[in-house]
Amino acid sequence: MSERIIDAISGPDDLKVLTDEELALVADEIRAQIIETTAKNGGHVGSSLGAVEIILALHAELDCPRDKIVYDVGHQAYAHKILTGRLAQFDTLRKQGGISGFPKPSESPYDVHPSGHASDSLSVALGLAKARDLRGSRERIVAVIGDAAISGGMAFEALNQIGQDQTQMVIILNDNEMSISRNVGALMQHFGEMRALNEYRDSRDSMQRKLESAGPLARFTLEWGRNAKDSVKHFFLPERTMIFEQLGITCTAPIDGHDITALRRVLRTVMHTHGPTLVHVVTKKGAGYVPAMRKPETFHGIGPFDAKTGEPVPKPAAAPKYMDVFGDALLREARLDGDIVAITAAMKGGTGLSAFANEFPHRFIDVGITEEHAVGLASGLAIGGKKPVVAIYSTFLQRAIDQMAIDVALANFNVVFAIDRAGLVGDDGPTHNGLYDLVYTRMIPNMRVFVPSDEAELVNGLHTALKLEGPVAIRYPRGEGRGVPIPEHPQMLELGKARTVREGDDVALLAFGTMVAQAQAAAELLAEQGVQARVVDMRWAKPLDLDAIRAAAQTRLVVTLEEGVVTGGVGEGILCALSGEGLQVPTLVLGLPDAYVPQGKVPALYHEVGLDAEGIAAAVRARL
Repeated sequence: MSERIIDAISGPDDLKVLTDEELALVADEIRAQIIETTAKNGGHVGSSLGAVEIILALHAELDCPRDKIVYDVGHQAYAHKILTGRLAQFDTLRKQGGISGFPKPSESPYDVHPSGHASDSLSVALGLAKARDLRGSRERIVAVIGDAAISGGMAFEALNQIGQDQTQMVIILNDNEMSISRNVGALMQHFGEMRALNEYRDSRDSMQRKLESAGPLARFTLEWGRNAKDSVKHFFLPERTMIFEQLGITCTAPIDGHDITALRRVLRTVMHTHGPTLVHVVTKKGAGYVPAMRKPETFHGIGPFDAKTGEPVPKPAAAPKYMDVFGDALLREARLDGDIVAITAAMKGGTGLSAFANEFPHRFIDVGITEEHAVGLASGLAIGGKKPVVAIYSTFLQRAIDQMAIDVALANFNVVFAIDRAGLVGDDGPTHNGLYDLVYTRMIPNMRVFVPSDEAELVNGLHTALKLEGPVAIRYPRGEGRGVPIPEHPQMLELGKARTVREGDDVALLAFGTMVAQAQAAAELLAEQGVQARVVDMRWAKPLDLDAIRAAAQTRLVVTLEEGVVTGGVGEGILCALSGEGLQVPTLVLGLPDAYVPQGKVPALYHEVGLDAEGIAAAVRARL
């Protein structure tokens, strides 16, 4: 391999001696490195390729880590990792024990905030700016946010205060959906840069104060000038930019986010502006890599792929993924019931709803990155007599707990929550693990919680949930099922009733969802040592099957197994049930620890936390 510039870059300071032409070469090298690594490890390819020049320009102009860059979501920050001393470790990206696929403060002083969820960067950046002002220091604060994330409610809450407080900070709006008009862009870029100058702002404010105090004619002139200015803005500026201007945030016109010279020039201007400034940057997702540009949704988050063709690395024939089983089952239900409406939050493909959207476009709603709104919308649909099914990842649905409790469950509305990616998700790590849904769904009155142990149970559980009155949550994991045949005609399951899948009198393993398979394997290991374990697929985390719990109490040891945090989890619920029944029996609650579980392959993580068959069997033997 010929010598690369990035191999000589140990940190952002090294960028400051490079010309813009050399930085453009660095951008090409970074893209090649990202493609090479993610082809082996998988990752968020499109977003990271699209943000390379933005990150290069920021690090060339800022003095990090004194200055702070807050990345929204953080999945676009691969170039940031490479430029901040982690090139040598970049091949460990998203691997167990390797560097994270998201910013991680414990990994590097250049990582400001443990990003992973959308729409929070502006709040964090404003907090940093407020802390700076209270200290009286002068570091510069920048938030990098995408055009999808800025539509989230939390982002608008932050924008409201940013415009009100006029705190000095810079917002980079990474817009990868909008084209640039070269002529209009050039003209308005000049106007935007001029308005960002402090001399312009000071002169404008001084003139405004004089006119306001100079009598009716002067005030009329001032109002006329405001109207004329707004008319010119509306003519030239994109509608999505005008809203920020109305909030009191100075905006640049759209600039080419792959032009390092233009980016650096604008950044030099806005970094010295007294108030908040938004730099509207237009990029292309997957820029520099044709397969990612052609299939941006596929390359948003992808497993290993062929770097030359962009095609995913073929895997051995396996069972269908749970999300596809859910999507197919919901589509079949919707063909028979015209009241079913599917709702998701910017995850149509990720939740298996693409086919539903194609067949029933008027009954499919993608609300964007607005989980709270999705649940509130569902409550209104339910009031209107529809049967909304809200399909959102576990880690993202936790943002809408209040809406689940108050907008849906309080009035006992008919809403089904399809909670995808429940449990450990693997390579994306702690920000994306779905560890808390068993806690936050079980705590809500009127909520019923179903935990399928295989594909057939998921299909039957969805069918049942759509027939029940009131809210029902169904939580299922990421990845492939167990290869269980899917029923052609779904069955109605009895609410709150478990099923025994293996008999045994020594130990009772009360398992939920994915843990049923692990419990069965653990029972085999225990049988080899003369311990007969009963395995119960509990099915329902709420209401619990009290008959199954009473029967379990007749053994020497009751063990609960869940792929969720044990603190406040369903295992604690079973302990409460035993106490309520006045049953005294040795117990063992197994689940995920009261800690953030790191990235890694799920089987390896099961082993690490003691939830694989060997770990379960060992824990049972130790307690016996």
